[in-house]
Amino acid sequence: MTNTRSGGKNRPGARNIDASAPTREQITAMLEQRGRPMQRRDIVAALEVKSEDSREILRRRLQAMVRDGQLIKNRRNAFGLPARMDLVKGRVSAHKDGFGFVIPDDGGADLYISPREMRKVLNGDRVLAGVTGTDRQGRREGMIADVLERANENIVGRFVEENGIALVVPDDPRINQDLMVPLADTAGARPGQVVVAAIVTEPTEHQPPVGRIIEVLGQSGAPGMATEIAIRSHGLPFEWPDGVEAAAEAFGDSVPEAMKTGRKDLRDLPLVTIDGADARDFDDAVYARRQGNGWRLVVAIAEVSAYVVPAGALDEEARYRSTSVYFPNRVIPMLPEALSNGLCSLKPALDRLCLACEMSINDQGVVKRSGFVAAVMKSSARLTYSQVSEYFENGVLKHHQNTRGVTRNLDDLQSLYKALRAARLKRGAIDFESIEYGFHFDQRGAVTGLVGRERNDAHKLIEECMILANVEAARFLLRHTLPAPYRVHASPPEGKLEALTQFLQGQGIRPPWRDNPAPKDFETVVERARGRPDEHLIMAVLLRSQSLAAYQPGNEGHFGLALKAYTHFTSPIRRYPDLLVHRAIHHLLVRGKTSDYAYTEAAMSELCAQCSHNARRAEDAERDVVDRLKCAYLETRIGEEFDGMVSGVTSFGLFVELDYGRISGLVHVTGLPNDYYHFDPVAHRMTGERRGQVFQLADRLKVRVAAVNLDERKIDFELV
Repeated sequence: MTNTRSGGKNRPGARNIDASAPTREQITAMLEQRGRPMQRRDIVAALEVKSEDSREILRRRLQAMVRDGQLIKNRRNAFGLPARMDLVKGRVSAHKDGFGFVIPDDGGADLYISPREMRKVLNGDRVLAGVTGTDRQGRREGMIADVLERANENIVGRFVEENGIALVVPDDPRINQDLMVPLADTAGARPGQVVVAAIVTEPTEHQPPVGRIIEVLGQSGAPGMATEIAIRSHGLPFEWPDGVEAAAEAFGDSVPEAMKTGRKDLRDLPLVTIDGADARDFDDAVYARRQGNGWRLVVAIAEVSAYVVPAGALDEEARYRSTSVYFPNRVIPMLPEALSNGLCSLKPALDRLCLACEMSINDQGVVKRSGFVAAVMKSSARLTYSQVSEYFENGVLKHHQNTRGVTRNLDDLQSLYKALRAARLKRGAIDFESIEYGFHFDQRGAVTGLVGRERNDAHKLIEECMILANVEAARFLLRHTLPAPYRVHASPPEGKLEALTQFLQGQGIRPPWRDNPAPKDFETVVERARGRPDEHLIMAVLLRSQSLAAYQPGNEGHFGLALKAYTHFTSPIRRYPDLLVHRAIHHLLVRGKTSDYAYTEAAMSELCAQCSHNARRAEDAERDVVDRLKCAYLETRIGEEFDGMVSGVTSFGLFVELDYGRISGLVHVTGLPNDYYHFDPVAHRMTGERRGQVFQLADRLKVRVAAVNLDERKIDFELV
């Protein structure tokens, strides 16, 4: 859990630089050479810092290096190097049972932190920890030496008042300390309500955190509360700072003629947008034409960089948010609506600026030539996935005036898709087929049901076109030396691969790899699983075995897509890395000098880390809301029966995933037929000692909803 809104405390800011003051590198090198901690006066003498201004800058720089974990200030007020003090710098990852780990910044082995030491910190805090030994399991064990950065300014939780003592029980199970609240600072909250509390006093070894309530959200099960809780629990910025919306609205609702000057005119092309029925921001349009032994493909992407310029108010906020967040009943956009749903959105019959990737593709689905151009376009149609899918099936484009240019474009896009699909299969990209579930809401905003949404050929067509454009953007950037964000997806880590191998063998599937699998090996498993009763379970485990994709300034390819180079270019309205890629491409198109570019390698590395973190934060928040809504729905169905499949086996029971909505819950071991059960973690099996009854992965069961705990997002089933 991170900050909600703190007035820009963690926003990027400029640093004071004085060429006459020692740099961080010079300070570090000198301390390394001397081999001992040194007080500030000794550092001043050793580095021959003369002027008062330079001494003051050195003082601030030393403080900043301590704050960033580059230096440690000991009890003698001497500055030393953490590595020489056997200290580990990293971020705290707390467990709901009280213990935790320090995840080192340098990627080394995690450091186990005991519950007693965890009293000093909260989940997400950045710390320096000392290694004190090893525990009984052979793990490195440590103690908290210093807290470098507190991750939590506010905590969301349930208000409790008993015997004159007020507490906030955190909603996030990883925040394993209750927040004490003085009775004078409860803001009128009533027991059981969900509140937001600001931390006034940080936790210590002898005292829990103390805070004051700053917002009362309401009852946890109220309609819309799931989203409100997730926004604040995950620290999502949801309010616009002063001036940001005004800056977006100042551009008006139409593109000025002056901004069209010097751009290629694509308004005669019957470009179309294809999106979901409820989409409001249209950031990509496509056009294909069959030519000889191949196709011409144009992927036109909404122009954002013309309006959102580096260091402006719009850019600072977009950078701070990094991504739009999509909840089932609400969107928190990266850009104000005047741009995201207005001037940047590729609405039909309106002139819009765009950055287009033009490609020549052969019959084998291989791009032979490509180029980028700043252009002006006019979308010929706003189409939905279901419209296009039906057109592919029966040749009728419903709910649209069938213009020949639009339908011919769709015909050529369909033939191109078949070639691109064949090329994808040939290179061995992993194709995880899945059904996404949405929610039905009543007028109050309460969940009344779930609905599955399968991907059709229209979804896959747009996906393939976007992948092509992203690949060509990566290749274009690689031919030059500008720092830019690449989307990197590594092969599965060794630990996950071992667990996956055991799982597949237990399901009767022989993994087609020995040591280092290729993407094609995973696609082979996907094909072997297709049509099996446990296909969905296998797909889910395959997906969980993958590494997390991340943004980084160096290209290392994309394992899942089986691509040597990949970036994100196609969604600058909702993703900041795409906007950075657009800026880099524009800089190259006008033949700008590297020295004039807005970003250094170090700055781009910092941006990539921030965007990766915020993207994961958004995914966690979206998943949190979905889990809450599923619990809220089943809370209204207690006592009803559902069919499902065993998706996990533990020593304490069976996790069952319902066919309806892919909702998961637990059948506790005490709810199984009366027996002594023995758990086999390798075979993922539980066997009754007396009756010999076996429960294992992929077993089909009928269960009854027994109980739902909305606060803890837990669902209990019982066997029928």
